[in-house]
Amino acid sequence: MDEKNQVRQFIYSNSSISTENGQHLYYIKTSKWPSSRPDVALHFGSNKNSPTVAVCDFGKWSGDKIALGDPGKTGLKWAPFERHSTFSPEYQWSFNVPGVGQQTFSWKRTHSEGIDGHKPSGFSSGNYKMVETRTKRVIAVYNNGGGVFSGRSKKFQINVNYGRDFDSLVLLTGCAMLEKARRNASRGAAAGAAGGGAAGGAAGGGGFVPYQSLTVGIPRETFPNERRVAITPQNVALLLKKGFSRVLIESGAGAEAQFTDEAYRKAGAIIVERDVVWSQSDILLKVRAPSIEDGTKNEVNLMRNGATIISFLYPAQNKPVVEALAGRGITSFAMDKIPRISRAQVFDALRIVDDQFNGQYCWIPPSKVLVIGAGVAGLSAIGAARRNGAIVRAFDTRPAAREQVQSLGAEFIEVDLEEDGSGQGGYAKEMSKEFIEAEMKLFMEQCREVDIVITTALIPGRPAPKLITKEMVHAMKPGSVIVDLAAEAGGNCEATVPGELAIYDGVKVIGYTDLPSRLPTQSSTLYSNNITKFLLSLADKDKGFNVDLNDEVTRGAIVSFNGEILPPPPPPTPPPTPTAGTVQAQAKEVKAVEVTPWQKATRQVATVTAGMGSALALGKLTGPAFMGNMFTFGLAGLVGYRAVWGVVPALHSPLMSVTNAISGMVGIGGLFVMGGGYLPTTIPEALGALSVLLAFVNVSGGFVITKRMLDMFKRPTDPPEYPWLYAIPGVIFGGGYIAAASTGSISGLASQLTARRGNILGILGVSSGFLASLLAVGFSPATLVQFGAVAGLGGLLGAVIGRRITPTGLPQTVAALHSVVGLAAVLTSIGSVMAEIAHVSTLHMVTAYLGVLIGGVTFTGSIVAFLKLAGRMKSTPTILPGRHVINSSLLGANIATMSAFVTMAPGAPVIAATCLGANTVLSFLKGYTTTAAIGGADMPVVITVLNAYSGFALVAEGFMLDNPLLTTVGSLIGCVAMNRSLTNVLFGGIAPIQASKKIEGEVVTTSVDETVDALASAENVIIVVGYGMAVAKAQYAISEITKMLRSKGVNVRFAIHPVAGRMPGQCNVLLAEASVPYDIVLEMDEINDDFNDTDVTLVIGANDTVNPIALEPDSPISGMPVLQAWKSKEVIVMKRGMSSGYADVPNPMFYMDNTKMLFGDAKSSCDAIKSALESRK
Repeated sequence: MDEKNQVRQFIYSNSSISTENGQHLYYIKTSKWPSSRPDVALHFGSNKNSPTVAVCDFGKWSGDKIALGDPGKTGLKWAPFERHSTFSPEYQWSFNVPGVGQQTFSWKRTHSEGIDGHKPSGFSSGNYKMVETRTKRVIAVYNNGGGVFSGRSKKFQINVNYGRDFDSLVLLTGCAMLEKARRNASRGAAAGAAGGGAAGGAAGGGGFVPYQSLTVGIPRETFPNERRVAITPQNVALLLKKGFSRVLIESGAGAEAQFTDEAYRKAGAIIVERDVVWSQSDILLKVRAPSIEDGTKNEVNLMRNGATIISFLYPAQNKPVVEALAGRGITSFAMDKIPRISRAQVFDALRIVDDQFNGQYCWIPPSKVLVIGAGVAGLSAIGAARRNGAIVRAFDTRPAAREQVQSLGAEFIEVDLEEDGSGQGGYAKEMSKEFIEAEMKLFMEQCREVDIVITTALIPGRPAPKLITKEMVHAMKPGSVIVDLAAEAGGNCEATVPGELAIYDGVKVIGYTDLPSRLPTQSSTLYSNNITKFLLSLADKDKGFNVDLNDEVTRGAIVSFNGEILPPPPPPTPPPTPTAGTVQAQAKEVKAVEVTPWQKATRQVATVTAGMGSALALGKLTGPAFMGNMFTFGLAGLVGYRAVWGVVPALHSPLMSVTNAISGMVGIGGLFVMGGGYLPTTIPEALGALSVLLAFVNVSGGFVITKRMLDMFKRPTDPPEYPWLYAIPGVIFGGGYIAAASTGSISGLASQLTARRGNILGILGVSSGFLASLLAVGFSPATLVQFGAVAGLGGLLGAVIGRRITPTGLPQTVAALHSVVGLAAVLTSIGSVMAEIAHVSTLHMVTAYLGVLIGGVTFTGSIVAFLKLAGRMKSTPTILPGRHVINSSLLGANIATMSAFVTMAPGAPVIAATCLGANTVLSFLKGYTTTAAIGGADMPVVITVLNAYSGFALVAEGFMLDNPLLTTVGSLIGCVAMNRSLTNVLFGGIAPIQASKKIEGEVVTTSVDETVDALASAENVIIVVGYGMAVAKAQYAISEITKMLRSKGVNVRFAIHPVAGRMPGQCNVLLAEASVPYDIVLEMDEINDDFNDTDVTLVIGANDTVNPIALEPDSPISGMPVLQAWKSKEVIVMKRGMSSGYADVPNPMFYMDNTKMLFGDAKSSCDAIKSALESRK
């Protein structure tokens, strides 16, 4: 616990301290004094004639003025200064706080005409309105004229000498008038509203009350067998961080739930006795409703008038409690009345508590189970019973529950009558007499069959309905069980005894009302989250408590307000009644879109007929081989899409590498063109050999890189693996194993546990593919030697590249390998046509032409991506004048040459070579113009798209060679992660920066020591890494920093943007290389909501991915999702300088008030931080 909390705890634990002058010292905390609520009085002396002076220590001035309020409006009656002569010049109190030391407080009287040269004016006799001062932590109150001070202005000065910067410290001595002053003040502020609490003032018409003026209290639960507590230490800390003045916890409140007083103290709470919690809290948080028993157990009477309470109230069953609360002007909220809407799910304690028992209660052997009420509790019971093999039937009056019940594998039973039991707020309503009679008949039939009945039916505002009669219980088999989860509201079974386990005719009826309290720690934690979030939702943008009756959730949960019991909230407002003209127009519109069953059926038949007719015509025009390949392509595309979509973002880099390696199967096409013996004898044979060489560079390099990356994710605790065993299925199944292994390779990357196995499957698939193709071609021994030579050379080159590449150079290497695939596709397609030009088919020519086109775009596009990623070309978009016209012209030229090629090339090698050459040049140009126009920020997306292009080149070869093995796996994950469409990336680019856009603010620098202080004193730290970490090779130092901070109890996590670095998943690979546990490395969607509760966010080498300008609609990177690091309490950014990021867009976060810049090399800075942390061990 820090010194501030130690002092605060000591004073509250010793509520009165004798001093040398016979006075009593009391302590009140407030950090702001709203002019509408002077709630603290300083009272010297011990009798009613002693003077009372209002006093407040602001910590921060509002300008140069302190507004004390007008006593005539606030209702606070100031006592006269009649006994001034009895005051000594100075009073002083001292006491020792354990662990902090001696603390001294003093009061003295001085004479002056003003403060800092400002003479007070405008004061009428006996009133104290305004004081001007520039002296911090000196509070002065004037009395001008009248009484003993007539003729001169006098100043009473309170000096608070405590040596520590306690932002809001106020002394109170002889506090006999405190409560009266608070009550009178708040009555005036509420302008007629009942009550005197600050929260009550806000609720009663006083409006917004800042959190720093509010005290939250949590008393110990006194309800029999209730072991829960309303709030946990974790949420105590959250409330204090949000700005609440203090949190008072009754001593021992959390003992039954395993939360000690010391745990609450460490979280910043103040442990006090029972009466203090009830009397000094503005807002009380409870589990059960307050008691109204006679005597000291009456908790409602202990509360301050006008306070606020939030708890389970069940107002329909506890009307006396609600009336007592309203009589005291207390604002009350019922957790059990929170509407069941999407926004309120995080507050819905009933829903959360019911969910808690899913899998913990209702464990049953296989049996027949009837669940009555398919709400949250009912659905949880269904799920638990189904997992244990039970036959489950469920009943609910709401038709909407049918689908939920059936989705869990249970049978939905219903009565013959049609009646909707859906009520307001997601609950059920009371049903008609006829329906109930039919319902009872159904239940009797079920009770004769089932072994277990679980009832959960509740109707808001009414006792639980009786659904299981004693006759039904009697009809059940001996040993059967009824679990009545509505027992606390009276029970759904007539044989239920609330709070007990009853046995009726051999049937056990469980009516426990304390099921949540049987797991008090878990229940308290869940309930604490609910009630804390609900309390924080009762706020406005200024972070203050405010009751807004126009808010749907607030209005649904509030029970008493402003001294009155509020009626249930009205039903949702129906849409406005349309005018006659609107009704007619709508009727016409509905009639126009209405489809009869005949029309629906005929349209479906027409669609199927058109599809089958197209397939028939395509088959007639092409042949069975083409159609087989077409069906293979369609199926493989669907399988590949689902496989790629399931890959976690952390493994996108291995995904790019393994799919790139699989794309190396484009070399199989070159294999079919090879020939000539030991050396090629013709140009097509040479092109085929070169294609195989390039393909094996790609295959070998891709798989080696993938294995190296995946090995970085391997943990020492992972079980041993036996990859050599996978050669067995490769040998046995041969070619038939290829397609499955290639798809399995990609699917294996769906998780860390299966990723390395997926890489092995990919190697098996590609190896088997080449082997099967070799057997199909039937090469001569000499040609086999040629193949072995080029394949071996290519494989060796690829392996060398794969072993030498570092994770930092991974993106540009993958781009370079993509270009190899593209060039191989071009060479294979040209060689295949030229080798058979005399009798080449039209389909062969079309697919070969497309192979050249796609391969050429992939080749030059990948080269441009490589140059940009390697820093050898500017990352800014290269926008050619009229680029869209240029691209359209290039495409038109492609179409023209294709037409000439298809019609004139057969039997004419020169024309074929000319058309294919022109197509190659045009595709090369198109690849450059398209990729160069894309900015650096979109290069991760470009890599993904080019990877897909290489796959489509593979498809073209498959059609060209009538080989169903050569199919594609495409990926659009990068575009989805960037929240930008593929069309926008390829043809839109980055919007120009608006010259008029100016970033305001100043850059604040920090040092390594200050950074270490911030990290060491934080509770929650998020580290955001980017490509700068890769360049500086700082991941190892970052890993050590993480270990040291976590050993000190700091919650350290990493936030990774889907395209952080130069390639999706690159930063994940770098952190895995440094042995950072991947379970603390979270994706953007998993961690973005946690920045608000983060003490320090450390940004290392990231820029565009944390740029708030992306949220502005007119910004250059508008629409790109970003990590919202600026929402943290403190942001520390490591950068070499103030240069823009890869997208060349300025970052306003660097100029924000909560951001500090730590300039320098990331590795040097991280090493310095690591050394400083080590020295503090």
